[in-house]
Amino acid sequence: MTSWPGSDFPSAPRNLAAARPLLRPRLPLGSMPPPQALRRDFCVALCVPLGGSAGIWGPSALASAKLAVAELNQGAGIAGGRCRLLTVNAADDATDIEAALVELVSAGEVDALIGMHTSAVRQRIVRAVGGHLPFVYTPLYEGGETSAGVFAIGETAASQLEPAIHWLGRQRRPKRWFAVGNDYVWPRVSHRLARRYIGQAGAQLVGERYVPFGTADFSELLDLLRSSRTDAVLVSLIGQDAVDFNRAFGHAGLSATILRLSCAIGENELLGIGADNAEDLFVVSGYFATLDTDANLDFKQRYRNHFGERAPALNTFGQSTYEGLHFLGALFDQALRKPEGWGRLGQAPLTYRSARGAEYAGAGVNHMPIYLARAEANAFEVIARL
Repeated sequence: MTSWPGSDFPSAPRNLAAARPLLRPRLPLGSMPPPQALRRDFCVALCVPLGGSAGIWGPSALASAKLAVAELNQGAGIAGGRCRLLTVNAADDATDIEAALVELVSAGEVDALIGMHTSAVRQRIVRAVGGHLPFVYTPLYEGGETSAGVFAIGETAASQLEPAIHWLGRQRRPKRWFAVGNDYVWPRVSHRLARRYIGQAGAQLVGERYVPFGTADFSELLDLLRSSRTDAVLVSLIGQDAVDFNRAFGHAGLSATILRLSCAIGENELLGIGADNAEDLFVVSGYFATLDTDANLDFKQRYRNHFGERAPALNTFGQSTYEGLHFLGALFDQALRKPEGWGRLGQAPLTYRSARGAEYAGAGVNHMPIYLARAEANAFEVIARL
């Protein structure tokens, strides 16, 4: 197998001639092989975008996952086996995700999946191999994922948008909102929810637009924001698209009169946007690198000790892969400790190592703090816990 440049992880084969036609039978949630059936190594397919609009998430996600693996392997690994990672390119423009995963799963090469990518890719993965092995989906998303064997542990649109929109309504009193996003499920569901919260805050959503991944020219959209007399923009663009839009927004001078709110801008994107273009940019998230909490300060110290000062910038997307691997380890550890655990995988509460103090309440319910931050130059200043 080959390695992705800049990583120590082998990657899944690409350009497969054909996926194997048959997978092992789908399993109901919790019906996992007993621990003695697992191989000596516990192999996790780490599905992260290595290119495309979301490719900016890749370096931090890979580094954070590598730290989690090192920590797990200092102990008992996962299910008593040494954890190792196999990278799969989960960019939205990758055409061979399904074939690569079907090949790996049908050959018994992987024991679980960690996914840190868009919801559009998550849906593709679930259709291809969902129900065959545990799939921990780590980033923020629209909510409502109930597929067998899928554990979505990130923030949901409702948990982010409702408190953030109400906070801005009280503090800044915008009356006319506009929503812009990439054209897939997360922005569309998020904007449907946002319309309700905006109305509850005494304002209105005056328009929404969706653009393809990789859009670079936002001039027509910026003209529309001016003509609609918008006070606030909900930005549901990802990765490089968010960078390009916010740069154009700043260059057009719109930040003098229009505030922006995003659920999915991390530290890498903020650096790309630039301090001159980040005025009145708010982000709501469960994690920021600047969080002054014991859990995050400890996490940052371990990250620096492992990688040095030149490591990829920490952000919510990277932290999520770290959290996802520790969640997976705790999930299997719980099953090993309880005789009935293999029949109830994911149904009982569990705790796991997290840089933001997240906890799993069982049966698909996850809890984590939600923070609102404002961009200050090239960093986020956390201004409220919502």
